[in-house]
Amino acid sequence: MTAIRPVFYVSDGTGITAETIGHSLLTQFPGMRFVTDRIPFVDDADKARGAAEEIRRAGLEHGTRPIVVNSSIDPELNAILAASGALMLDVFAPFIDPLERELGMHRDSRVGQAHGMVDFETYHRRINAMNYALAHDDGVSTDYSDADLILIGVSRAGKTPTCVYLALHHGVRAANYPLTEEDLELERLPPKLRPFRGKLFGLTIEPARLHQIRQERRPNSRYAQMETCKREVAVAEALLRSEGIPMLSTTHASIEEISSRVLEHLDINREMF
Repeated sequence: MTAIRPVFYVSDGTGITAETIGHSLLTQFPGMRFVTDRIPFVDDADKARGAAEEIRRAGLEHGTRPIVVNSSIDPELNAILAASGALMLDVFAPFIDPLERELGMHRDSRVGQAHGMVDFETYHRRINAMNYALAHDDGVSTDYSDADLILIGVSRAGKTPTCVYLALHHGVRAANYPLTEEDLELERLPPKLRPFRGKLFGLTIEPARLHQIRQERRPNSRYAQMETCKREVAVAEALLRSEGIPMLSTTHASIEEISSRVLEHLDINREMF
């Protein structure tokens, strides 16, 4: 059996950048077994020594060399981390030298530089978008005049987490509307959505996966029955096709992929924060 390889995402900030890049790298090796951990805010020598010791212990425990995906930028802290004996993967290293040569200047290696909040307008846009997503979740409010987009689909198809992701990562005002049994019986777009047809995007899901999700939420209910799931998905997909509304299955797609495809199809250009 393949040994489990410990992997650490280390950063002087949140560690989200290192974890995102590291996860993408690890998925390229499906035959390997990894156990991962994130060590954020390693921004002084004491924390770096503590992280290095934790990494070294993991290597001894698993009997194999740890891997560190590192987004810390201070050379001294990185040297302390490297003393753990791990394979060090610096996520910035491949890009710094070419950029320095191209720009004719050296980078500023201040700790936390990549994570400082310097754009308050962007910050408030994200917060406002998040508030909007919560206020317009699950059809609670149907005043969509200020929405950038509206996700529609059957209950538990992935609309809410996608709206939250779009708000937090792209500052997009995303609402969502669940197609109820009453809506599905009409087999046409609900009147409250018709004025916003250009903002609509449909999410669907395979019935077996929907059944699994609903069973976790409301076990053995009519809502979770396989036949209910099959009927709702079939009618919803037919409705979306007849109305000419774009549609994407969330069954095997990550939330990042879903969000990117929605933004691309609706031609909404927002940089990722």
